[in-house]
Amino acid sequence: MKSFTTLKGISTHQEEIKNSVFIAYAARADSQEKAFSFLGEVLSRHADAAHLCWAYRIGSQYRFSDGGEPGGTAGQPILRAIEGQDLDHVIVGVIRYWGGTKLGAGGLMRAYGGTAAEALRTAEKLVESPQVTIIVETGFDHISALYRTLDACSAEDRVEDYHENGVRMTAKLPANELDRFLNQLRDGTKGQFQLISPRQNT
Repeated sequence: MKSFTTLKGISTHQEEIKNSVFIAYAARADSQEKAFSFLGEVLSRHADAAHLCWAYRIGSQYRFSDGGEPGGTAGQPILRAIEGQDLDHVIVGVIRYWGGTKLGAGGLMRAYGGTAAEALRTAEKLVESPQVTIIVETGFDHISALYRTLDACSAEDRVEDYHENGVRMTAKLPANELDRFLNQLRDGTKGQFQLISPRQNT
């Protein structure tokens, strides 16, 4: 898995276009269930709204809905707003209160896509890096080199197990730091270490 950019919290944006009010809600969603749960919360706040249109992207999965608007005028523009800002694990729902004036297909696409895009643009972002669990062994002579390399590569959740020949260390690393960790440890220990297991975390 690659690193991805998502949202830290919930972001909203409201616009009035020809008397219709559009309110976008954007949030992180790591599963379809969380996305639908978020949409349920949005709908409960706006039970009297004319439409709730939405889109989400979670890795390779994506879905969208026009929420009763003409086909292609709402869900797809919202999805394009997510993709246009290179975001992932994100759900966006846009509420519309009907104002009595028809906007036409192009107007609806601009309204839904633009409101969603502005909620995403102003949201606080978070870069997530998948982690791997490593298990590495080295002798006592190279423990300090191991610690320095773990520190340099932002290792977490370290568990040490000492034995007669040295130490076995279990730790979690950002997946994109694994190559740098191995190269630095190879230099620091002159190759005197054994990598037992790098396991991908979900």
